[in-house]
Amino acid sequence: MDRMLAKWQPTALSLFRFMTGLLLFQFGVAKILKFPTIPEGNAAAFLNKVQLMSLPGIAGLLELILGALLLLGLFTRPVAFLLAGEMAFAYFIGHAPRGFFPLINGGTLAILFCFACLYLSTAGGGPISLDAMMRKKT
Repeated sequence: MDRMLAKWQPTALSLFRFMTGLLLFQFGVAKILKFPTIPEGNAAAFLNKVQLMSLPGIAGLLELILGALLLLGLFTRPVAFLLAGEMAFAYFIGHAPRGFFPLINGGTLAILFCFACLYLSTAGGGPISLDAMMRKKT
């Protein structure tokens, strides 16, 4: 069983990178481009009110630009490292002051994204990425 699944590991890494980038990118799109419009009363409605020159606005720009690069697998290692740092910063600035437990302070996603990006900064983007395509050309 282990050998059978091991052959899919590189493809799974590329899929993991793609999905992590896509999910981060969606936060950037919501914060910066205000799409989709989130109804009031929804827990994520604050994303509609983010100002560009604010801390959440800068985070949105990082998520939009770096999330797109991660989605494509371009400069995966440094991009993922920067995003891991952003997510750690987001957790300690925005969530940890609201309580110790991530389930209560709303920081579960920030922690998950932080460690997902930290992993990608060490593992790379996988075989289905622009990084891999550029390596093949040289």
